[in-house]
Amino acid sequence: MRAEFQLAVIIGLGLLSRAVHTGWIVIDKYAGDALYAAMVYTLITFFASLPPWRKAVLAMAIMTALELFQLTLIPAHMLHSPHFAVRIAARLLGTEFSFLDLLAYAVGISGLFLAELRISRQTH
Repeated sequence: MRAEFQLAVIIGLGLLSRAVHTGWIVIDKYAGDALYAAMVYTLITFFASLPPWRKAVLAMAIMTALELFQLTLIPAHMLHSPHFAVRIAARLLGTEFSFLDLLAYAVGISGLFLAELRISRQTH
């Protein structure tokens, strides 16, 4: 799948996961988190020609850094900014640390990593 199309699908599904509420936390909360991490994995493809395992490690490092940044409470304080763009940035960064978010990120990254491995093995 072309990276541009893949990115569009991931963003569309991510937005849908936040707009539609099923009452199941796995879908309502963690599917969006997994898709967020998958988006980061896909964005890395645009900027670096790396083997899949390196993309996966880099994506997980980025997502872990973002999650750990929430512990500083800076994103939480950003929610109270008078500037709309700063409040949006706070939402994108997330405001509450959760180990379950890290697990969801790993699921999203692993899914794309395994799919990319399978596709590369089929073409070789």
